[in-house]
Amino acid sequence: MNTAHRSVSHRQLPDWLTEGGAAVDEDSHGRRGIVQFIGEWEDPSTRRVTDCAVFLRPEGGGTEWIVADHRTLTPG
Repeated sequence: MNTAHRSVSHRQLPDWLTEGGAAVDEDSHGRRGIVQFIGEWEDPSTRRVTDCAVFLRPEGGGTEWIVADHRTLTPG
């Protein structure tokens, strides 16, 4: 496993997409959540690393989900 730190470039993210903000995941049938974290994520099945994955949680609590491609999100 590579433990080298990778810098996360948030420059590619839209201005509205920030930690603590609301987003709608269009790939997940319009599921709405609060952005918990934006950072590196490695897909366990493909081992592909995404530098700016978006970690979301439903507003009232519940199970977090990860969106690898921020382009599927819209402002919530």
